[in-house]
Amino acid sequence: MSDVIEKSVSVWALRWRRLAADPAALAGLAVLLILIAVCYAAPLFEAWLDVSATETDLLSRFDPPGGGHWLGSDDAGRDEFTRLLTGGQTSLSIGLLGALGSSLLGTIIGAIAGYARGKTDMVLMRITDGVISLPTLPLLIILAALDLSKLGFSQDFIRSGAAGYWRIVLIVTLLGWTGVARLVRAGTLALAEREFVLAARAQGAGSWWILTVHILPNAVSPVIVATTLAMGRVILAESALSFLGVGIQPPQTSWGSMLTNAQELIGTAPELAIYPGLLILISVIAINFLGDGLQAAFDPRSDAR
Repeated sequence: MSDVIEKSVSVWALRWRRLAADPAALAGLAVLLILIAVCYAAPLFEAWLDVSATETDLLSRFDPPGGGHWLGSDDAGRDEFTRLLTGGQTSLSIGLLGALGSSLLGTIIGAIAGYARGKTDMVLMRITDGVISLPTLPLLIILAALDLSKLGFSQDFIRSGAAGYWRIVLIVTLLGWTGVARLVRAGTLALAEREFVLAARAQGAGSWWILTVHILPNAVSPVIVATTLAMGRVILAESALSFLGVGIQPPQTSWGSMLTNAQELIGTAPELAIYPGLLILISVIAINFLGDGLQAAFDPRSDAR
């Protein structure tokens, strides 16, 4: 047992050394952690600077940077800096929850398909192929524009910012699991006939035990990489939906909804569009750098290259 633990620790230590040797991946991780920390410190900045990201002040519309307004104010007199931080909380959390949700769903479907095989595998993979063939952006727009009142939700919930938030998380989860499902299925098929799995089955271990203890821990590497890369795609999807007006709705805000509000002010106040667009660009590039680094760190052939 101690040999197995030592081997496991050494494998993860090797992966960390590979990741630490990639400056782009470390830079991406650092930028992402800084963005998350600063965005969730928005209430502290509001109290420190004595400004508000939500309260309007028509006498302070389009104020230039200075005083408590580090980046000036928007068309409603709200502080632009803290509003960017508040919007970052929404965009980054949707990216994380959407990526985790789609990866979890894909892992479950891929593991069941790869372990059960036969008709179960065939049905689940045909469903996967069907979801992959759907036009993603038009379907996202249609689902995001559904009238929630006809689905039985209360008007209070529909008018709240939580409705748009959780609807986007649910939509990207239901449409983004297919890649992970294929990865996990392939890993499960390869591991299902390995000696340690056959030994566990011969000792009377159940399917659930074999999947959760023996197969999934050994197939988790590509899932971690796919989840990281999916976070950037989810942030872009949320930004696109919010920009088109079917995503995050007031009183909640996100980087995408800030772009929507700023599109009519491009000529008079272009910085209101530049700031959220730049943050979307930085966050997605940082996530992609980190994902590429994780992919190389988890690839056993990377040392040979």
